[in-house]
Amino acid sequence: MSLKELLKSDLKAAMRAKEIVRRDCIRAINTMIKQIEVDERRDLDDAEVLKLIQRGIKQRMEAATAYNEAGRADLEEKELGQVEIFKAYLPQQLSDEELETKTKTIIENVGASSMKDMGKVMGVASKEFAGVADGKRINEMVKKLLG
Repeated sequence: MSLKELLKSDLKAAMRAKEIVRRDCIRAINTMIKQIEVDERRDLDDAEVLKLIQRGIKQRMEAATAYNEAGRADLEEKELGQVEIFKAYLPQQLSDEELETKTKTIIENVGASSMKDMGKVMGVASKEFAGVADGKRINEMVKKLLG
């Protein structure tokens, strides 16, 4: 079952169960998908849908931070709740230990030795960890290991 099919079935289930927040989150994901599919006249595959979901998570995390700084705990909580629903559609994320081990392997394979080689490492790591690790986590790990 593709990710888009899973989203459709989960949307129906959320509507039947009257889970308003879940329904609205799935609709938001479907809207992002439809927008690109209509604008670019092509079907998105699961990898591209995962990128959209990750973008949605990032947007909601930024909004939650802004609400926190503005003293709006109610809106911050709402955004964080949406983040959890979005995360349910991502594959299992790598633990810090797994990320560190695999990043060390990439650094060895690329032959990186200093921060000057960070671009090479990030290029390979971003592709290899797509969907299973956030870009920010990858960046921090590469800096830690090269620094």
